[in-house]
Amino acid sequence: MTHFPRTLTVLATGLFLTMSGTAFAAEVSTINVSLWDKGPDSATPDDAHPMGYGSHGAMNMAMLGVKTDLDSVPAGMVTFKVTNASKDIVHEMILSPLPKDGPLPYLAADYKVNEDAAGHLGEVSELDPGATGALTVALSPGRYILFCNIPAHYMNGMWTVITVK
Repeated sequence: MTHFPRTLTVLATGLFLTMSGTAFAAEVSTINVSLWDKGPDSATPDDAHPMGYGSHGAMNMAMLGVKTDLDSVPAGMVTFKVTNASKDIVHEMILSPLPKDGPLPYLAADYKVNEDAAGHLGEVSELDPGATGALTVALSPGRYILFCNIPAHYMNGMWTVITVK
């Protein structure tokens, strides 16, 4: 019976370490994302005042947008809880790393970002007005862009940047 307390101690220590590992496991950060617009005429192509990332368009004039409740999170697992706040227009959310030098690769004839060339990391695809969706991904430190790639939406201001530290 002298081995019983030792066995119990080893088992208890193992259980503690297992539970501790779970307790200290990296938490998932959550970013709430709202995809918004100012009505059914918001999504027309606008070559005169492009508002894609890196352009010089006046973002305060944007008729569409992506709003987040956080602009930075720690590296690790990140969940994007996405709501299409529109009453009329289908939107989506694409996640890509932010280019270090210049704008996202844009297909002007299609009024869309070239998702493959941009390094597409995941998406919440076409959400009807009022619908919700989620995307969970592991992110390393850096800057990332969230954008809607329905034709003309990105260039009309439907994007935002987040930082992962």
